[in-house]
Amino acid sequence: MSKTNDSTFLGINPVKLRKAIFSKTTSRGIVAVCCALVFWEIAARLKFPIIGMIPAPTSVAGALGGLLADSYYWESWGVSFQRVFAGFVVAQIIGIPVGLIMGMNRNFRDLGFPIVEVLRPIPPLAWVPTAVIFWPTAQMSMIFVTFLGAFFTTVLNILGGVRNLDIRYVRAAKSLGSSNRDIFWRIILPAILPSICTGMTVGMGITWEVVVAAEMIASRSGLGFLTWKSYVAGDYPVIVIGMISIGIAGYISSAIIRFIGSRVTPWLKVI
Repeated sequence: MSKTNDSTFLGINPVKLRKAIFSKTTSRGIVAVCCALVFWEIAARLKFPIIGMIPAPTSVAGALGGLLADSYYWESWGVSFQRVFAGFVVAQIIGIPVGLIMGMNRNFRDLGFPIVEVLRPIPPLAWVPTAVIFWPTAQMSMIFVTFLGAFFTTVLNILGGVRNLDIRYVRAAKSLGSSNRDIFWRIILPAILPSICTGMTVGMGITWEVVVAAEMIASRSGLGFLTWKSYVAGDYPVIVIGMISIGIAGYISSAIIRFIGSRVTPWLKVI
């Protein structure tokens, strides 16, 4: 039996991976980034009003070389990732069941939805003072705030997915003798998986926004505090490095969720 080149590792096809890396989409993205860097460099050196006091990419690259050798920089990455991961996971563990129950049980929805709608518009940062007072450590208060950033988005996306489910599929399954358990696992859950993945992706982005801002206010560690400390010290290149690091961290986190979502919802792939 001859071997083929279609072998996969962790569900990843090497051939498809190479095509994705060297695709036109990737090339266009690289060109766009390079053009943005060139414009940024020129605008910074010519002191364009749109740039202001933002340092040029060459200055940022020079500061990055020294920062990469500093263990504090990498510790800031690790601390922020820990807070985001802990708060996000707790939000999914609690938010997914709550969203499912609210979507499938009208009585529970009538009781819980008003509470969710009252608390949801409150910005997570408004909870920072309360979290600092309520929780015994700064780490737990940061995790709580990141939890809030992802929880409401997860609940509402799942609730919307359940409410938009075509009830005819459920009725057809019942008429054929399917049990409630089979209906949930074979009809309801697959139908709302895209909503769950969307809620997780959006929630992850909000979580990074929240944790970074919270670190600026109530913490002395993490990428948010690194950026704020650089601002206080007037170290503008490090401010830019901190902002770019936050963007990269958020992109990596969302990309992981999107990848997992593409694995569990293969029927949504579009050519």
